[in-house]
Amino acid sequence: MIILSKQQILDSGLLTPSNALRWVREAFSLKYNARLPHKISITYDGGYFMNTMPCMIPSLNVFGVKVVTRYPGRTPSIAGDLLLYREDTGELLALMDATALTAIRTGAVAALAVQQLSRPDFKDIAIMGLGQTGRATLACLAELFSHQPLCLHVLRHKMQAEEIQNEYRERCPKWHVVIEDNYRSLVRSSDVIISCITYTDSLIAEDDDFRQGCLVVPVHTRGFQNCDLFFDKVFADDTAHVRGFQHFSQFKHFGELPAVLLGKIPGRESKEERILSYNIGIALHDIVFAHHLYETLGRQ
Repeated sequence: MIILSKQQILDSGLLTPSNALRWVREAFSLKYNARLPHKISITYDGGYFMNTMPCMIPSLNVFGVKVVTRYPGRTPSIAGDLLLYREDTGELLALMDATALTAIRTGAVAALAVQQLSRPDFKDIAIMGLGQTGRATLACLAELFSHQPLCLHVLRHKMQAEEIQNEYRERCPKWHVVIEDNYRSLVRSSDVIISCITYTDSLIAEDDDFRQGCLVVPVHTRGFQNCDLFFDKVFADDTAHVRGFQHFSQFKHFGELPAVLLGKIPGRESKEERILSYNIGIALHDIVFAHHLYETLGRQ
């Protein structure tokens, strides 16, 4: 067994946006031959949670479990650890920090959803929540769309928005970064809205704030429950993980994002469709990432 710290994983240089996007696609391609139980979640007042996320992938001869927690007073607030096993023998292969892994794989899934489900002529993209997940999402978006003229709308919070404005002025010269003062102006301004805020107990915006043809990607799910009831299509990483949502039975149309990627079902079919993509994070991605990290770092 090997033990991989967060710093060792970061120093390896393996968690690049390019690798993350490629590994997420690989994970989705393996989904329908994997065993993916619903995560077990314990939540309590104040935005604290503890999730246990198992998965088995026979084609890679691995299984594993990730434990992820959120403590609002901690930096980062969301952190995780992962155990990776060999499937045919049950041998424990690795114990690794999963904090950086979780951020980049979450960002890659969100960026992939934008690539697959946004209207092809989108110009304005908003992101709220500029912590580690939000910044990882931006890095993956830059990998996909850096050569496309876009207006990036970010929410004013402390000095985070100004930091993003300065960073992406150089990183993506074709992007124009606009700082918005509140959630509603952010939503009203955008064709694509990505939320990486980790907790909210209220709705982000009213129904009529959402543009026709927009795509909403709520990484941490909360704040967009009103969209469940009037958006034209809802997609998710996995049906079992959203079946318990309050409005699940009232979705107008529901499908899985991996089924779209594999060509099993259509995604966006018109510029006018409002689409919601719940990319809440599944252990399938974590175990594929852990497998690649172990295959490289475990042999050094």
